[in-house]
Amino acid sequence: MRSIEFCAGAGGQALGLEMAGFKHEALVEIDSDCTKTLSLNRPTWDVRTADMNTFDGRPFKGVDLLAGGLPCPPFSVAGKQLGENDERNLFPAALRLVDEIQPKAVMIENVRGFLSPVFEDYRLHLKREFAKLGYTVDWRPFFASHYGVSQLRPRVVIVALRNELLDAFEWPDVLPTNPPPVGRLLHDLMAANGWKGVDAWAERANDIAPTIVGGSKKHGGPDLGPTRARKAWAAMGVEGRSMADTAPEPDFVGMPRLTVRMVARLQGFPDDWQFFGRKTAAYRQVGNAFPPPVARAVAQQIRIALRVNRAVPVRAVA
Repeated sequence: MRSIEFCAGAGGQALGLEMAGFKHEALVEIDSDCTKTLSLNRPTWDVRTADMNTFDGRPFKGVDLLAGGLPCPPFSVAGKQLGENDERNLFPAALRLVDEIQPKAVMIENVRGFLSPVFEDYRLHLKREFAKLGYTVDWRPFFASHYGVSQLRPRVVIVALRNELLDAFEWPDVLPTNPPPVGRLLHDLMAANGWKGVDAWAERANDIAPTIVGGSKKHGGPDLGPTRARKAWAAMGVEGRSMADTAPEPDFVGMPRLTVRMVARLQGFPDDWQFFGRKTAAYRQVGNAFPPPVARAVAQQIRIALRVNRAVPVRAVA
């Protein structure tokens, strides 16, 4: 199964697609730190530093899946909610690329605000535009915690399928168990320098994380989000106003800060996935990522639909 991904970021969705059995024909991302992260971890991937608005999709015509994590600010409840009138809205570019590439399926991740009543007309517009291209589009809200990620992280996943594939696709079921709480998940990383208070801290951090917020280059630094989010972190014994370079020292007293590696684990990244750049750039990449386990869950269902359409036996991906 072949895929092309736009707005690939630091590789959260790309990893999920890889886990689901897709081979990337290309990954397109405008941020050079992100493209360096992708190439750092997967030197064999064809990574393009390019603007989605001007990218020519015709050489990739016929790939199985077009995926993307389109910019969230146009639909974010934290922003001005300009939607289609926001210069960062890349849905028109996505529709152009779908027309050029003609994939069998499309998978797009966005913020929960996309489902706001204020954007109902735009959602209907997207349905009409996809229909003109021969696709049926649907969307569903997802909570990352339903798929093994130790934070709530509400998101919307949009799936468009060629009409002949529609009956073969089913949205993924949620996992039967909850993810581990922050304290259990991060215990070994917090204890890396021999912190004596790690056990007491882990017992206090007995819940999943608030939603990780990455911020943008214009706004937001290496912190764990706005005041309300930092209060939720403080309730679990975490100082959220800044990020740490390393785990607490043995005699540390107080609320520890998280490192970029800790936040990456909370996002569902494997521990060997590296992030290019200094702390602020690396944290922004992690915070804005699509958690790989969620991407994998949806992509596996798309893959099944594609394989059924090919009348080939489906091999489960471990």
